[in-house]
This record gives sequence, C-alpha cells and structure tokens, in this order.
Amino acid sequence: MRAMSREMRPLVVFDGDCGFCKRWVARWRQDTGGRVRFARGSGWLLKLLGIPKQDMRRAMQLVEPSGRRSSGAEAVFRMLAWSPRWSTRLAARLGLTPGVRQVAGAVYSVIAHHRRSASRWDTWLFSRVTEPAEHRLVRWAFMRLLGGTFLIAFTSLGRQVLGLYGEKGIRPIRDVAQSERQAEQGRWRRPSVFWKDASDAALVRGCRVGQALSVALLLNVAPRPSAAALWALYLSYVSLGREFLSFQWDVLLLEMGLLGALTAPAGVRPGLGKRDVSALEVFLFRALVFRLYFGSGISKFHSGDRTWRELSACDVYFETAPLPTRGGWAAHQLPRRVRHAGTAAVLASETVVPFLAFGPRRVRQAAFGAFSALQAAIMATGNYGFFNVQSLVLGLWLLDDAALRRVLPERLWRDAGPARWPSVPGTVLSVAAAVPLLTLGTMEQLRRMGWWPRGPERLVRAVDWLEDRLMPLHSVNSYGLFAVMTVDRPEITVEGSNDGVHWVEYPFRYKTSGVDRPPRQVAPHQPRLDWQMWFAALGSPPSWFLALMERLLEGSPEVLRLFASNPFPEHPPRLVRAVLHDYRMTSRAERQRTGAWWTRERRGLYVSPLTLAPGSSEQAGRLTWYV
Repeated sequence: MRAMSREMRPLVVFDGDCGFCKRWVARWRQDTGGRVRFARGSGWLLKLLGIPKQDMRRAMQLVEPSGRRSSGAEAVFRMLAWSPRWSTRLAARLGLTPGVRQVAGAVYSVIAHHRRSASRWDTWLFSRVTEPAEHRLVRWAFMRLLGGTFLIAFTSLGRQVLGLYGEKGIRPIRDVAQSERQAEQGRWRRPSVFWKDASDAALVRGCRVGQALSVALLLNVAPRPSAAALWALYLSYVSLGREFLSFQWDVLLLEMGLLGALTAPAGVRPGLGKRDVSALEVFLFRALVFRLYFGSGISKFHSGDRTWRELSACDVYFETAPLPTRGGWAAHQLPRRVRHAGTAAVLASETVVPFLAFGPRRVRQAAFGAFSALQAAIMATGNYGFFNVQSLVLGLWLLDDAALRRVLPERLWRDAGPARWPSVPGTVLSVAAAVPLLTLGTMEQLRRMGWWPRGPERLVRAVDWLEDRLMPLHSVNSYGLFAVMTVDRPEITVEGSNDGVHWVEYPFRYKTSGVDRPPRQVAPHQPRLDWQMWFAALGSPPSWFLALMERLLEGSPEVLRLFASNPFPEHPPRLVRAVLHDYRMTSRAERQRTGAWWTRERRGLYVSPLTLAPGSSEQAGRLTWYV
C-alpha cells in the first residue's frame, strides 16, 4: 500500500458540465478509493496548472505528483493505476501497453466528439448507477440458493440410493469399491468417503449428512466449511456412482460447489461477509456460465445434426424428451413456424448470448433475462432434475449488488457497512485456483470448436498432466445437451410372468408408459432409473439393465421401491422380459376423441425372457435365457 499525503495525490481535471464525464468521474472516484483528487476545469485552476483551454476541451487531464501531465485515454489508465484494487491496477497497466493505448486513444477521441450520444449509450449499457460493482449480496444469495440446490440433490438421491447403490441395488457401490481395490487402482482416481464403508447404512447416512450440511449453508451457518464438505460428499457419490450419477447437472453442481467453497465468506455467521468478492472470482463464475451455454450451443453446430441446421429440432424435441410434461405436450401442438422460431431462439441463446456474460452491467442483465427465459421454457416442457434450478442460481453472477438491492429486503444490506478489498491471502488463493480452472476451461472450449492449438510439446504435456490430475475432481467439465436430436421415441416396458404366457407390466413411477397417463411434472426431483431407461432404449441393453432384471427376479425390495408398485407382491416372478414400443404424442383432436396422451406400437422384444439359473452363486452369473 502506498502511503501518501493529500499533496502527493494525483489530480484529475475534468469537464464539470458534461453528464457523461460526471458519471464516470463518480465511478472512478470510488474505484480509486480516495487516492486520486478530482476537480472541475475552472479557469483559475487551468491557469494555475498551466493547462491550455483547448487541451481541456479535447480531453480530461491528469497531473501526477511528479508533475507529469497526461490526457485522454492515457490519463484514465494512469489514474486507475493508483487504485487499491490489484485487478484495476493490472487492467491499467495493460491499457498502457503499446497498441492498446493507441486503440484506446482513438476510442476516447470518438467519445469526446460525440458526448451526447455517448451519454445515451453509457446509460443503456451501464445504467445511471455510479457506485462500484460489488457482489456481496450476489454471493449471499448464491450461497443460500446453492444450499437449497444441494438439499434438493441429496433429498432426491436419498429416496433412491439403496435401490440404485445398496447391497441389493442395481449398481452396488460396495462392488465398485471392492473391484477397484482388488485391481489396485489408486483411490485418487475415484475420491470417495465410501472406500472405507459402502454399506447401506453408510449410503443413507451420507445423504442425511448432505441434507444437514445443505440446511446449514441455506441458513448461512459456516458457509465456507459447509460448501467444502458438500462438494466433497457429493463428489464421493459421483466418483463411484457410474451411470446413475453421470448427468451434466451432477458435475455442474460439483463445479458450482467448488467455486462456492472458494468464494464463501469465513466465519460461523458471517452475514454478507466483510470482504467483497474479488474480480477474479466473479470472472470464474461468469466463465462457467459461458462454458455451460456456449458448450451446449457449439456442440449442436459441430454435431452436424440436420434438425438443428434446418431449425426443425423443436418439431421432435417435445415428443422425444426423456421425461416430458403436459407443457411439452402442449408445445408439441404449436404451429410449425412457432416451433422453428423456438429452435432459432435456442441456438441464439446458446451461441450469441453467452458472450454478453462479459459485457457491461445492462448487457449482463439482458443476458440474465435471456438465460432465465430459456430455463423457464425448458422447465415447463421437460423434467431435468435440478438442472434448471442450478442454472438459474448460477446466472445470479451476471448481476451485481445494485440489481439485487431492488428485490432483496433492505435489512440484509442496510447495516452491512462498506466492503473491504479482498485480502492478500484470499487473492493468492483465488489466483492459485483460477489458473488451472481457466486453463482447462479454455482448452475444453477450443476442443469443442475444433481449434485445439498445436503449441510447444512441453506446453501440451503440461496441460495434459494438469487435466489428468484434476479430472477426478470433476472441476472442469464439458456441457452439451441434445447435440443430436432423437427423431422417434422408443420406450422399454419391463414385464414379469410365472408361466411364460401371461405377462404383467412393472409400472414405472414417472417415465412414459400407459398411453392414458398424462406426462408428469417431476422436477426438481430426478428419478434416475426412469431417466436411464430413456437412454437404454436408444441402444442395446447395457449391463446395468441386466442387473435390474436380476434384482426383479430376486424380488429386491429396495429396487421394487423405484417402481410405482409391485405386480408380484407374494413372490417374485419366474421370468422377466423387456418389450420395446414406439410412442407418439397424440394431436389435440386425438386427445379429445380418445382421452389418450400417447399412441404406441410394439416394435419387438428388447430383452428375451430371463430366469435365474438354479443353484447359481452370487459370484457367478445368475441370469439365463428362458427357452
């Protein structure tokens, strides 16, 4: 920190009659934290300083303690170099580099000659707010809502954890832990607290601990350790969870949790926190917003899928979505031109709007509105677990405290006091976390766009090494939903029988089955078996599906609770099979005439009848084909 008296401070002389100038001086006054003096360019002051009036009319002037005088863009950058914020000082030094300074000078000259137009653009882009952008309220709201998102995730998982991962579940975590240990795989590759104990009791206890930590974060109790513990606990499930915990919102929640733990204020009951969020931490969140949406958009273009090229994706999307809603059925009835316009809007929201995340205040607010509208539309027409909720929560980082003060209670921020600058240790920690995260995030986007740089071999090896070390933490992930649209809807029906002649269907809780059953609104709960059934129908039977069939033949109560009911309450069936059907949404006329939401046509067997081989052991394969 520079120690200076009043006389040692630099002086900025500006045009006091220009509204544009006055607003920016008010912003710079706060950004420089009292280290710079500002004065209107009156006649006597100009004479005292020896500044010609024509120079004053052209640009603002800066007089430094050394006597050096500069004007225009150079004066702006030299003034900002006195800011107590290290990020502002860094930006100022970059602005003074050759090339950048010349471009900035040309821009300054254009603005100076068109001040009235510049003032209108300034109001539109930055609003009339002159206070510096702070993010303590944003962080407070984000951490509360992050706790709520974790609470949804752990509560949803807790309802199905034994059926999915218990000892009698479809994919026992115990088996994964034992096989990894026997193969002498390093636990670093799959970090999890369940290496030591993967019993049913431990799995249930983990979800309950997750709920308790989520409530603590929701109530602003020890937010930093609470967020860190939530991230580590959820990572423990994801690391060993395989298919049922491999969704994009699972890894997105881990990224948000990790950044939340780095950004959260210290203390047991910190309120808004005494220190503001650093510019680098804000940038990390906005970079994640960019990667989430732009990755989804660019993957649609690079997939070569014709439905996106022809703007016909929404012709089939609502009908083929994994778990549609009544809103999706209604959207499917819209005129074709409306659906094509919706497809174009999605592509624009995911390829153009993400760049606005790095723009001025009003531009970022517009991006926040566009993303919120997109998430609301997705939420109304499909069930995507807690993805829409967490995407809306993440979008808060496009705003600042001035925007949130309009909607949050005044008591939250009235007595908070002025924010302090981020501490040096906190800044060092932010930089240490930001460098690898931004490096891997940039490389991931370049790969998506096909622009993988062929740099020096040493640099490529360093990036590969970094990626290999951080991959188990799921700290940087790729995003890209529905890059290739499915144009039809195959659905699997699981059936059981005791005689091989009469077959009874196992009713799922949420996925499409009975043609008369309306689509349900399930989100933010995510029924993970129902979701994976949609993926399974698109290809050959995966190994977990055969494990499901085996558990049904055994009559596993944990797995049966994943279904709406048990059609064989007295004893398990002797045989199970899977049938594939093609589903199609009905039209409004068909719906009024028949009362059905779907029509379906049998395609054939997905899995031929299976039974348990007599006398088979737990280690040997127990399933056998029934002939």
